[in-house]
Amino acid sequence: MNTVEGNTVEAPGEYPFTRGIHKEMYKSRPWTMRQYAGFGSAEESNKRYKYLLEQGTTGLSVAFDLPTQLGLDPDDALALGEVGRVGVSIATLEDMRVLFKDIPLEQVTTSMTINAPAMMLLALYALVAEEQGVSLESIGGTVQNDILKEYIARGTYIYPPRQSMRLITDMFAFCAAHIPKWNTISISGYHIREAGSTAAQEIAFTLSNAVTYVRAALEQGLSLEEFGPRLSFFFACHNNLFEEVAKFRSARRMWARIMREEFGAQNPKAWMLRFHTQTGGSTLTAQQPEVNIVRTAYQALAAVLGGTQSLHTNAFDEALGLPTANSATLALRTQQVLAFESGVTGEADPLGGSVYVEQLTSDLEREALHIMAQIEALGGSVAAIEAGFIQGEIEEAAYRFQREIERGERIVVGVNKFRNTDTSSIPIQQIDSQMDSSRRAQVKAYREARDQGAVTRALEVVRGVAQGSENLMPLVMHAFKAGATLGEVCTQLRLEWGEYRP
Repeated sequence: MNTVEGNTVEAPGEYPFTRGIHKEMYKSRPWTMRQYAGFGSAEESNKRYKYLLEQGTTGLSVAFDLPTQLGLDPDDALALGEVGRVGVSIATLEDMRVLFKDIPLEQVTTSMTINAPAMMLLALYALVAEEQGVSLESIGGTVQNDILKEYIARGTYIYPPRQSMRLITDMFAFCAAHIPKWNTISISGYHIREAGSTAAQEIAFTLSNAVTYVRAALEQGLSLEEFGPRLSFFFACHNNLFEEVAKFRSARRMWARIMREEFGAQNPKAWMLRFHTQTGGSTLTAQQPEVNIVRTAYQALAAVLGGTQSLHTNAFDEALGLPTANSATLALRTQQVLAFESGVTGEADPLGGSVYVEQLTSDLEREALHIMAQIEALGGSVAAIEAGFIQGEIEEAAYRFQREIERGERIVVGVNKFRNTDTSSIPIQQIDSQMDSSRRAQVKAYREARDQGAVTRALEVVRGVAQGSENLMPLVMHAFKAGATLGEVCTQLRLEWGEYRP
């Protein structure tokens, strides 16, 4: 132990983990290098995943298109024009088979950025693992599964909050029993920050949501010692290097104290805030896009100095379109240079003990705790969302930030200062213009080849169980095994629960 101006600073790996959750941190192994990817069809995305693995990616991270995120099949009228555009289109068990064809799921961890239909995508993934001969006990990965931030900042919700929480706690229980290495939720501050929050708000709103999930699980009778260690987090990393480092340190310390002192968790692994980081998409500029390479490198450095467990680095062309293979490779190389050339892995917490960093850490913690107290006074995250408090705070912060840019009080290189007239073109990733029609044809053929009677019976069981309290996950898996589509399974729950309208 040592002290900084009277404040105790524990060693890395010691409660409350301000300096990192492991004693050695990256000295024994680097962080997991993930590159968020997915576009078009399952076939195209499978090729990109294999390419990234060949280039040295150590974990997969799946981006789904908007219809998939909203539980819609590609032939749904609402899916028109969006199929495969911002991620891969997945509607059937066959799609998931193709997505992970020749990728050994027992050797690769997979993160899936999916929320409202997270149960359904994990069910499909689990079925593919079993078909590969891989036991569910041995597969590892994460589903984002954070519905509260969808109501706050992102909008890809389907069901009302109470029913959405049912899906989440059912997954907690199922995975604790059958997929013990799976992180059943990645509580996301990333989208909150991307919507315009401050660093302190990102901490406060994320941890308040996390508290809500813990309470919901406890109310369902789940064991804190079992599900607590499988909670994970997802944060953004923006441009203020020291503030971002301090943000990660303060969030880690706050969560440890919440779990140990407020919830009484006994398992030290339940105290540890494990998190994935993505560099800030909203910080990327369409003007002089090559400058984004520099922004991303500094943001990646801050994430590593802050002790992240895994990292995605944005490609420089993402303000213009989906990343090309070349830009995605360069983004991965940014992580590899950081890990193997920069020397930052030689010490667990290189900035620990810095008077400036320690003060920033404490200041952010103090501000975040104040915001969390306001949320608690309103009745918790769900009540604060329903009252519009969290959304209003983010909107106000985003407005202030934008006004600072417009008044020139905050410099954005290439946007409001150091502009040039260079109009050199950047190659843009193109999506097949026939994607909608080809995916509609695939889904139609899939339906025609199945046993419709078996599908109908399986879907009726899903809807029936939705009326009660039995765990939905096994029934959802059975429906997909029978040949149901994502949209059909989600529709059964829509019919029973309705859709959320803010």
